[in-house]
Amino acid sequence: MTSVVGKDLLLGKEVPYVDTYTPSLLRSIDRARARTIAGIPEPLPFRGEDVWTCYELSWLNAKGRPDVGVLTLRVPCTSPCIVESKSLKLYLNSFAQTHFASRTEVISALDSDLGLAFRAPVMVTLHDVTRPVEATQLPGRSLDHLDVEIENYELSPDLLVRDDGDVEVREALHTNVFRSVCPVTGQPDWASVLVQYVGRRITPDSLLRYLVSYRTHAAFHEDTIERIFVDVLKRCEPTHLTVYGRFLRRGGIDINPYRSTDADSAPAIRLPRQ
Repeated sequence: MTSVVGKDLLLGKEVPYVDTYTPSLLRSIDRARARTIAGIPEPLPFRGEDVWTCYELSWLNAKGRPDVGVLTLRVPCTSPCIVESKSLKLYLNSFAQTHFASRTEVISALDSDLGLAFRAPVMVTLHDVTRPVEATQLPGRSLDHLDVEIENYELSPDLLVRDDGDVEVREALHTNVFRSVCPVTGQPDWASVLVQYVGRRITPDSLLRYLVSYRTHAAFHEDTIERIFVDVLKRCEPTHLTVYGRFLRRGGIDINPYRSTDADSAPAIRLPRQ
């Protein structure tokens, strides 16, 4: 399989849909460039992963009967690359008219191809669609009912403000009104964002204003959540910090980046909008 880093992206282009197995459709994007722009140092100040859920996957079994599954990918944030979401969609669609002897063979192909595209081992899970996953809510307090005046819709870390008090037991704050835009197509990306921390108290009003300031900011999901993490870490200096973005699906795929000082793995949840 050939995979292209940082060029020949498929977003915003008219491309034919291929329905026979074609790993070369995958396009890799180097993480380092966006991290350099955001001022994220090495070693990374966070741990975590990107959790992808892919709802549109079908193939033919050995007798030619279509089969389906829901695919979950867990990609470590230490992987050198992310994968362009449209290229992943096209790659998964290429399974549609291809015969596989078993689900194990499907998983094996996915594991090999995606490990090469992300440049790191990826945890691949193929779920049975007859086993529904119940929706849950993000933990903690919602910021969405705060009666605040907001005028700034361009990324502004200076909006973050700390109070004098300390939070000694982890505080969880979340919003469902988050929006950013795709850096290639300009299309909106909608999400719910969770911020959990211990340390000097972050003023809830300021956190909401800061998160709303991403409303016209152009970046991929992974870069956006990492930027939120480093901004909160730098300006508010918490001793423990977790930022989790649950983005709505586009093209049958949702991407959910999780960055934390404390844990490598994101909790397995699905929000009502997802």
